[in-house]
Amino acid sequence: MARLHAAFDGAAGDSRHPSSSLVSGSKSITETTNGSHHFVINGYSLAKGMGVGKYITSDTFTVGGYQWAIYFYPDGKNAEDNSLYVSIFIALASDGTDVRALFELTLRDQSGKGKHKVHSHFDRALESGPYTLKYRGSMWGYKRFFRRAALETSDYLKDDSLDIFCTVGVVVSHTKGPKQYAIPVPSSDLGQSFGALLESGEGADVGFEVDGEIFRAHKLVLATRSPVFKAQLYGPMRDRTTENIKIEDMEAPVFKAMLQFIYLDELPDTHELMGTVSTSASTLMAQHLLAAADRYGLDRLRLLCEAKLCEEVSVETVATTLALAEQHHSSQLKTVCLKFAAAPENLGGK
Repeated sequence: MARLHAAFDGAAGDSRHPSSSLVSGSKSITETTNGSHHFVINGYSLAKGMGVGKYITSDTFTVGGYQWAIYFYPDGKNAEDNSLYVSIFIALASDGTDVRALFELTLRDQSGKGKHKVHSHFDRALESGPYTLKYRGSMWGYKRFFRRAALETSDYLKDDSLDIFCTVGVVVSHTKGPKQYAIPVPSSDLGQSFGALLESGEGADVGFEVDGEIFRAHKLVLATRSPVFKAQLYGPMRDRTTENIKIEDMEAPVFKAMLQFIYLDELPDTHELMGTVSTSASTLMAQHLLAAADRYGLDRLRLLCEAKLCEEVSVETVATTLALAEQHHSSQLKTVCLKFAAAPENLGGK
């Protein structure tokens, strides 16, 4: 027994902490998701007299995942006030339980002086905390928002209209903990992989003869990207006998650039393709590619070419580009060319 007591006393007196203790942490964040609604009431004088407890309501609006609405009572909400005051409330218009929120109601001064009448719950959040709406139809607001006689002679009423602005801040809470692990994910290399497939020619099952050059490709890739190639390679009119499909009215560099787009989904380096860095060569390639894109139903390529030609439009190219836009139904590019041509400084007009 004596030994047991001695051992216990020794352990109790040892206050050392383990050297490898693990400390974790987290953070609780409570904030508001805010949204506003602008509500204009036209024909105030016609609404007046509709009766105590009768209201005009705004359209519903969404804040923090809940629907809300503004209720305006021209003759007041409560009978004991004898229609001396107008009442304004914000109501929860969707299903919800114990929805906590802050509110602000503003009746706008329409004289331009900026003397708006503001009732804000946001300013008093530290005093009383957010307001809790228990269920659908619960309201926050003011039974005696404004004495009606004063309202009707004020700058808040103009052309028989009232201008109300409402802000709702729904309280949301969440807890953040540290990320224990992070695994870097590389960006997609799908285009590079398909580009390598085109470059290697591995598994290629179709050939194209363009200006004496042969280009090997993959039927499925072409058919997936182009409805014209799909019909040509898999449709009822496909040619089963010809080893290489001959492409007429297209230059080899243009066809090569189009193939690269089909596999890579991006414009190729036209300077590298054409062996020059001149802007005119780049514009010429974009013009030819636009025609090729229209021919093979490559809508994204067509828009990329239009954008490039738009950037490079000049006095020297505008006429050719306009004719091309007209021929291939490129309405946006056509508009750009016409605006450019209409500018006196571009064509030397006065």
